[in-house]
Amino acid sequence: MLKDSSSLGLVLIADNRMGPSQTQITRRGATPCGHNSATAASDRGYRVDCSPLPFMSRSLQGLRRARQGANGGANVHAPLRDQVGRSAVPNERLAEILRLAGLSNKALARRVQELSARRGREIRCDHTSVSRWLSGTTPREATAWLIAEVLSSETGRSFSLDDIGLTASQSVDARLGLDYDTADGQNVGPLETLWNADLQDIRTVVSVEPEAHAWSGATLQWLLRAESGDTRHQPTYAVGRAIGNGDVQALRATIDAFASLDDRFGGGHARKALIQYLHTDVAGMLTGRLTEASQPALFSAAAEGTLLAAWMSYDAGLHGLAQRYFIQALKLADVADNPLLGGTILDAMSHQATYLGRSADAVNLARAARSGTRGIATAGVTAHFHAMEARALAVGGDSVGAGKALNSTVRVFEKREPGRDPEWISYFDDTELSAEFSHCFRDLGRHKDALTYAARATSGASNRSDFFVRMVEAASHLATPDSPHADPDLACDVASEAIRSGSQLKSARCIRYLTDFRRQLEPFETSTAVRDLVASMEDNPLWESAAITNST
Repeated sequence: MLKDSSSLGLVLIADNRMGPSQTQITRRGATPCGHNSATAASDRGYRVDCSPLPFMSRSLQGLRRARQGANGGANVHAPLRDQVGRSAVPNERLAEILRLAGLSNKALARRVQELSARRGREIRCDHTSVSRWLSGTTPREATAWLIAEVLSSETGRSFSLDDIGLTASQSVDARLGLDYDTADGQNVGPLETLWNADLQDIRTVVSVEPEAHAWSGATLQWLLRAESGDTRHQPTYAVGRAIGNGDVQALRATIDAFASLDDRFGGGHARKALIQYLHTDVAGMLTGRLTEASQPALFSAAAEGTLLAAWMSYDAGLHGLAQRYFIQALKLADVADNPLLGGTILDAMSHQATYLGRSADAVNLARAARSGTRGIATAGVTAHFHAMEARALAVGGDSVGAGKALNSTVRVFEKREPGRDPEWISYFDDTELSAEFSHCFRDLGRHKDALTYAARATSGASNRSDFFVRMVEAASHLATPDSPHADPDLACDVASEAIRSGSQLKSARCIRYLTDFRRQLEPFETSTAVRDLVASMEDNPLWESAAITNST
């Protein structure tokens, strides 16, 4: 246990005299040094307890260690018309690739229909439809992606919509992935479309800001579902291949591999590869023939994979896209009747909202996670929910509220019983709890306390997590320029160690920590330690990325 946890309440209560934190919160993550940054303890998501669901992977432990859209209301069984618009220009790109694939118009139409049926969304097309496409008619976006997938499979190449002359960015609903609806568990169309839009780099989906109403809407729907105890309509497909336990195990192993890459190299390293896997393999599994036994495990595993996509997008700085993946992961967990995983996803959403300076939203998300899992979450899991609430309150400058939440965190944390917590929360130990405390105290302007806990918060288990904590420590050594406790020499020593060990990380969060630190260094630019640090980092990619960001 924390050596001084018993006196933590006194430390916090004694500080209740201090007014609102002097941390200046600016909109959408453009905050001063360190505020709203990600923590070591929670830059991953959790993995749900395997009981009673089989084949629960270790992927969410890896996640936490690091971390209705366009077709929303469609009847999944209703065939879709494929025509959208007509261009006066024949589609020569499509014609050339069709010849390369060696397919006739009838053969292409048949393969598109077969693929759409396997995906659970039958699309009606025939050889005349193909003739229209070749003449310049633009099919619906879902159809266009199926055409690209068929042609890619037939030729052994990878074709985008632009490659086959069917770019359809204008047809993507701007609210794709933001609506939360589990009434029809069979409709995975919005998520599949979201994966596709990400792969096609459609800016109206990928490069957007989060929407606060989407957080609150998803939270309310999930809470109502959790409190009612209703069982959602479960998917039972009569098309596609049969999905069994082996498929779920393979899915979890693949997620584990991507989680490991994320933890080691950052969310910007293999994010698109994960999305491609989800789109190519997992989408087909979700619309396969499922049994009563395989359905919950499959949808839970898919939720974990989508949660990892959310964390990696968040770490890569794609916050609007990450929000959409979080919401869709929550939907999958709900369809799987897995409230503990759902609470974990809300906990992760709270983390992102805190990072973006949305303190009120972050508090609500953390509290909703705790409320919706009351009676089923263990002490370790519940303690983490309290910690996320404390982080959010600290970022909002509420020292009293943050102190109470931290006290609750410690009180529940100390009630843990050996062997009771699920495996995926086992990482949340004294070291990780100290990391949470260090971030909270930094955001409250209590730099001495931040240093105390940061010194206990590195373990070597996660390079990225250790980077975050070391940068909190470095920032706290600087405190404020006029502080008698400011120590630029120590700050530069700690930062140098963090930067060198994290130079291979492709992480927008790491860049932001470093950018904020570089701004903090400006009042000390005449210091020998600062000049030496700047000179030694001339070719460091992480340092240079922060320099570019700092100049914009």
